[in-house]
Amino acid sequence: MGRVTERRRVLRIRDGAVSTRPDTLVAEEPLEIRLNGKPLAITMRTPGDDFALAAGFLVSEGVLGSADELANIVYCAGATDEGINTYNVVDVRLAPGVAVPDIALERNVYTTSSCGLCGKASLDAVRTTARWSVEDPQDAPVRLEPEVLSAMPDRLREAQRVFDRTGGLHAAGLFTPEGELLDLREDVGRHNAVDKIVGRALQQGRLPLRECVLMVSGRASFELAQKAVMAGIPVLAAVSAPSSLAVDLAAESGLTLVGFLRGSSMNVYAGEHRLALRTTAGWA
Repeated sequence: MGRVTERRRVLRIRDGAVSTRPDTLVAEEPLEIRLNGKPLAITMRTPGDDFALAAGFLVSEGVLGSADELANIVYCAGATDEGINTYNVVDVRLAPGVAVPDIALERNVYTTSSCGLCGKASLDAVRTTARWSVEDPQDAPVRLEPEVLSAMPDRLREAQRVFDRTGGLHAAGLFTPEGELLDLREDVGRHNAVDKIVGRALQQGRLPLRECVLMVSGRASFELAQKAVMAGIPVLAAVSAPSSLAVDLAAESGLTLVGFLRGSSMNVYAGEHRLALRTTAGWA
């Protein structure tokens, strides 16, 4: 809603010289997600693509899997005592006939890595709620050249328009196996950026994303691996390290998980069968 960035006064010190100047900061505000009128979750996010964020979040929770299961998403008016809409509350309405799941307990299994549950419970939850397999269909196997993967971080960074102004945003990008950037979203939370990617795909009727690569800035947590699996994405690549539970989920689900993707170097933690590896030209 036009609040992606904000201006603040900053005291600047450079080589001992002190000055004041305005600085552009990325906006961060809470978003409450309601399901059929009932409060479900609150996330801190960068405003923008809020409907896609909510839809993508519900894909990762196993609530939504296709566009025809979604009736609509609306902002809730009168979110302040003054009756001014802050555009920080959205209500997701399921299509008639779509059952509203009891996710009060399910949410304890998902969300953040600090939920306190054991890894097995988290893996079991994804296994029982995932609608699609990320394994390659017989007629359209995903095959990746390492050189194509190596180019994705730079292409992701070049497309980050808000990061150029603020330096404070994560990004998620959806690529073809040939390296074409299909979509990019930015947010203060990398999980929100992924939800915005997945939510847009759901709204456009493109799930599952079986022939795509998800590239993220930062590390690859269990939560991001979960979101990839729930969207049917076969490859998750990150510029930093994965967590142990993310690797476990990738190995169990068939997800290709690549970390430390920097320049011509990368670590493949699971799903190496999708990479066209060679023993020459530095690849082994």
